[in-house]
Amino acid sequence: QVQLVESGGGLVQPGGSLRLSCAASGNFFSSNILGWYRQAPGKQREYVALITSGGSTNYADSMKGRFTISRDNAKNTVYLEINSMKPEDTAVYYCYAVRGGTTYWGQGTQVTVSS
Repeated sequence: QVQLVESGGGLVQPGGSLRLSCAASGNFFSSNILGWYRQAPGKQREYVALITSGGSTNYADSMKGRFTISRDNAKNTVYLEINSMKPEDTAVYYCYAVRGGTTYWGQGTQVTVSS
């Protein structure tokens, strides 16, 4: 089994930054794909970004520029850095991992952008 545990969420002012972390545990070695989605209240879950085991990245068009995804394979951890944060970034952020034909999800971490 695989478990993903997220951290780093919280309250930040507009223009600030956060770095979210998601560490895999259990029977996890390395996923080809690690990524992030987010979901605001009353909204559908929205794709943010992904990164492959080789370090190739992909971002949703609306996320390009302010979002940076990275991974540390030795630590089985994926990160999401959000810069120049805006109120519309307020959402629950979920990490995911694809391994063995199965997609695993973290529990989500709340990010709130407010003055």
